[in-house]
Amino acid sequence: MLVTLLSFIAGSVVGAAHMPWWEKTPALKPISLVARFGTVPALAMSLTAFGLIAFATVMIERRRTGLSGRSEDRHYDALRGPWPLVAGALGSRSSTSRRSSWRGAPGRHVGVRAVGSKAIAAAGVNVASWPYWTPAARAAELKASVVRDITSVMDAGIILGALVAAGLAGRFAPAWRVPARSLLAAVIGGLFLGYGARIAYGCNIGAYFSGIASASVHGWLWLVAAFAGSVLGTSLRPLFGLRVERTAEAGKRVL
Repeated sequence: MLVTLLSFIAGSVVGAAHMPWWEKTPALKPISLVARFGTVPALAMSLTAFGLIAFATVMIERRRTGLSGRSEDRHYDALRGPWPLVAGALGSRSSTSRRSSWRGAPGRHVGVRAVGSKAIAAAGVNVASWPYWTPAARAAELKASVVRDITSVMDAGIILGALVAAGLAGRFAPAWRVPARSLLAAVIGGLFLGYGARIAYGCNIGAYFSGIASASVHGWLWLVAAFAGSVLGTSLRPLFGLRVERTAEAGKRVL
């Protein structure tokens, strides 16, 4: 995961360097469901799509693996877990609302891009001359300290929070010996993650979550493309020594 993170940062920087080319490619005008249909119809359309996706997912999963979607362990522990899905959803939504109120948008990829660009700038690369960093607002962001950038600080908080949660659950067990093919997968996957998030103007939070929440059609297009990419990525796992096995009894997937 550390290799994936570093590759993610590198891919983001490369994406920033290539951004002027992508911005010149043909593009459709923004499409807002609220602007076209009104607030209530737009909300109804989104909720209907959510319901259909959830229903189809449960039905397909039950048919293929026998999973019911319900946890058999009802003895939840507030500190160590497991935690109910509802609690996780409410916690995630609450933290996203706070991030939006602090920063104005719930994206996280922006901080990663800035950190990577600052790192190679410190190594002597003239990042400030890149067209992506020439606008006044971005130039100021590049010059500012990382600790004064709210997105970068939130990224660090996410990592620390994940470490604390893993520790409380008794699952903090770093593995330093990783097969070469798994490391290669981490590098390739991380590069695609960073590069894709940059040219898509955000990751699964800034582009997907924010797009759908703001009733923009591009968020739904992100979902379709990400789903297709996930299917492709899963099919490539055996090439990197990453297997997916299913037990016949419970239908549970073991990675």
